[in-house]
Amino acid sequence: MSEQRGKTEHNTNVEDIGGPNDPRLSSGETPTTLTTRQGHPVYDNQNSRTIGSRGPTTLENYHLLEKITHFDRERIPERVVHARGAGAHGYFEATGKVGDEPISKYTRAKLFQEAGKRTPIFLRFSTVIHGGHSPETLRDPRGFAIKFYTEDGNWDLVGNNLKVFFIRDAVKFPDMVHAFKPDPITNVQSSERFFDFVSNTPEATHMVTFLFSPWGIPASYRHMQGSGVNTYKWVDKDGKGVLVKYHFEPKQGIKNLTQEEADAIQAKNFNHATQDLYEAIERGEFPEWDMYVQIMEDGEHPELDFDPLDPTKLWPEDQFPFLHIGRIVLDRNPADYHAEVEQVAFGTGVLVDGLDFSDDKLLQGRTFSYSDTQRYRVGANYLQLPINAPKKHVATNQRGGQMAYSVDLAPGQNPHVNYEPSSLGGLTESPRQGPEHTPYVEGFLVRQKLEKTNDFGQAGQRWRAFSDFERDELVRNLVANLKECNEVIQERMIHHFTLADEEYGRRVAEGLAKDVTSIKEKFEAGVRLAEQEGHEAQPY
Repeated sequence: MSEQRGKTEHNTNVEDIGGPNDPRLSSGETPTTLTTRQGHPVYDNQNSRTIGSRGPTTLENYHLLEKITHFDRERIPERVVHARGAGAHGYFEATGKVGDEPISKYTRAKLFQEAGKRTPIFLRFSTVIHGGHSPETLRDPRGFAIKFYTEDGNWDLVGNNLKVFFIRDAVKFPDMVHAFKPDPITNVQSSERFFDFVSNTPEATHMVTFLFSPWGIPASYRHMQGSGVNTYKWVDKDGKGVLVKYHFEPKQGIKNLTQEEADAIQAKNFNHATQDLYEAIERGEFPEWDMYVQIMEDGEHPELDFDPLDPTKLWPEDQFPFLHIGRIVLDRNPADYHAEVEQVAFGTGVLVDGLDFSDDKLLQGRTFSYSDTQRYRVGANYLQLPINAPKKHVATNQRGGQMAYSVDLAPGQNPHVNYEPSSLGGLTESPRQGPEHTPYVEGFLVRQKLEKTNDFGQAGQRWRAFSDFERDELVRNLVANLKECNEVIQERMIHHFTLADEEYGRRVAEGLAKDVTSIKEKFEAGVRLAEQEGHEAQPY
């Protein structure tokens, strides 16, 4: 091809795809000459074509139309959640072990097997509820989503900084987000909407306890934890599975902000976390996290007072210790924010051989929703974008769709055959890497919550584990927000806190000048009334 280019007048032969690095130039062009997307050199980028110097403007202004219509479309739809984000490139380096054992004992996933093996990653941090240009000091969980570009294709691990969540069933997710987002009439977020939902969702008490403590506002992305939140599985060479949870601990240390500290930062800089991450990497201070897993035998575990598939719960570290499996390092900033941070697209269903799903109901719903969202937001061919494309061979029979800019045609594939199976030179199936994991499933198809809810036990443990400073800050933040709420909501939240720990409920009640005893009596009366009316004996 280079010989042809050298022999062609003006280097303008029309084979291959052009781009910024293409050496074929029109007469008078240089590598830095401005062109349209059609490749037309732009001779005047300051003035539209008009009738006389004052206009009117004519409709055949191709350069104006291309420029302005593209500008009109520069923003893809904002993420409904996790809109405000920052990200960076880096790598995962494996230890080859899980704790002191060979990792192959538990999983055959290739990226984990060899000590020192590095897998490229892209990590996107985010806030959850607030919009794309909202302050990064707002109280909110932080997203911690990693795309591993493995030799077997992409693996996406989509998590948060806090290790638990508000709900345990995906059917509640749209309502949760609606409650946390602005009012549909006033377009203003309110604590009353937030607490109206969580007061009727008792399993949220654990997450609320974390969120309104100093842990609810990380000091920066570099100084916060990461967690897969949901329960996944590892699959070994024989197809046997174990339950796992993923955790990331920052080597920079953990730092959080009080509400007062966050307010002071927000008054001067609402991009502080994005700026901190970018500047640290530019200085060569590459942030690192140690990666750990907790492992549990697959099963119901009657000895536990919670269900291990419940994402509102932590697995006790004394029973299920953190086992080190490697580290992640971020060492390169994005070349373009929109092309990479904004268009990167994750999905909880993006797994590689050796990794699998658990029956976690929230995870099952997320697995459909996340990838469906990307196809709506970025387009049916979002996986052809460089930031999302795997760093390996791709050959599919998927064709067409908006913005399809390449065809996944394999070398030697019959281009007429875009289906499988075929005897006419189409694509063929891959051999299996090992026995498939085939968990046994039996039961009636029902609509029921988990039997072992224990909605308040771990929230109480968290209260008692907090330092005096953290408890004081938690109560202060809860009272400040609950003051905006209807009395019924206040009473229900105080009751939940009291069920978690009597001191916890009492201190919030005192902050709101409420009588805990009378609240408990009202609550129990509500249960009796519900029973009398034949409803489920829970006023929520």
